[in-house]
Amino acid sequence: MKTSRRTFLITSVGVASTFALGSRAAFADAPKVAESDPTAQALGYKEDASKVDKAKYAKFAAGQDCGNCQFYQGKASDPYAPCPMFSSKQVASKGWCSAYVKKA
Repeated sequence: MKTSRRTFLITSVGVASTFALGSRAAFADAPKVAESDPTAQALGYKEDASKVDKAKYAKFAAGQDCGNCQFYQGKASDPYAPCPMFSSKQVASKGWCSAYVKKA
């Protein structure tokens, strides 16, 4: 059986799409980070950036939140998305932690 280039390309795109959608669905099922999580406590994670202890985390500045951090693996408009700082658990877009680095 001879496979044409067109059939190969169409099949490849279909398989790649399936993997991409499957991995996105896996992220949607990832647990959300709790503020009581040991890693969250070590990094000062707050689900609401307005509740960050500014005396303890002098690095924090208004306007910083997970949604505009380079580690946030979703769109800024996503309410939650995975973060590698928390083993790819989901963090709140409006959250903050001391690992914050402004997205370029």
